[in-house]
Amino acid sequence: MAERAAFLERIRTEVGKTRGLFDASTAPRPTHPTEAAEAIKRQMAERWPEALERFKEEFERIAGVFHRAATLDDVPGVLVDVARQKSATRLVAWEPSVLGFDPRPRLSAEGLSLAVAATDVDDATRLRHREESAAAQIGVTGADWVLAETGTLILISGRGRPRATSLLPDTHVAVFDRSRLVESLVQVGVLLEALHVDPAHSMSGAMINFITGPSRTADIELTLTRGVHGPKEVHAIFVEST
Repeated sequence: MAERAAFLERIRTEVGKTRGLFDASTAPRPTHPTEAAEAIKRQMAERWPEALERFKEEFERIAGVFHRAATLDDVPGVLVDVARQKSATRLVAWEPSVLGFDPRPRLSAEGLSLAVAATDVDDATRLRHREESAAAQIGVTGADWVLAETGTLILISGRGRPRATSLLPDTHVAVFDRSRLVESLVQVGVLLEALHVDPAHSMSGAMINFITGPSRTADIELTLTRGVHGPKEVHAIFVEST
């Protein structure tokens, strides 16, 4: 224990020798998170076009692939196009009521297989979906928030929306509309606080995933490899009208 304390103290000493690139501090927690979250939603109802363009720019900068669909009814057609481009035949998705639409009829008509998550889960159901996700080439999810300043997709896991859907297939496709757009990480923090304090909307999921582009890792020689800890490709479909 003493060695650990000494080690941390040496780090503090070395870090304290130079100033950081910028001054940083923790953001204050909102006194009334629900009211603060509603204020953000009102702001984004007006500012979403600028946020969308910023997200697209940052998302493509980190090798994300951006798509547009006029309505939710058009999204399955985009999924078919992505599957054809990837020579994929097996997909997995969040439960349709959670996802907001059911892509199974269109995908089935195109000869594609789609397994969906369940909202009522036990250990066997959870394991089956995990195996289906590992075998699938494309995973389809929604997004709880879409962060413009970093091109990040934010997903909260829970019933009908397991994290395996986005993490195990080689290609992850997230579907979202203007109501999911936020401008800054500070706004995300406020929205998470609002979820935490409201029992009716409390977070039931075990994980909050911040997904910024494809999975990347590099060895000691800085050789970049994609897909080691997650998808090799990340696609985002923006739905113009729902």
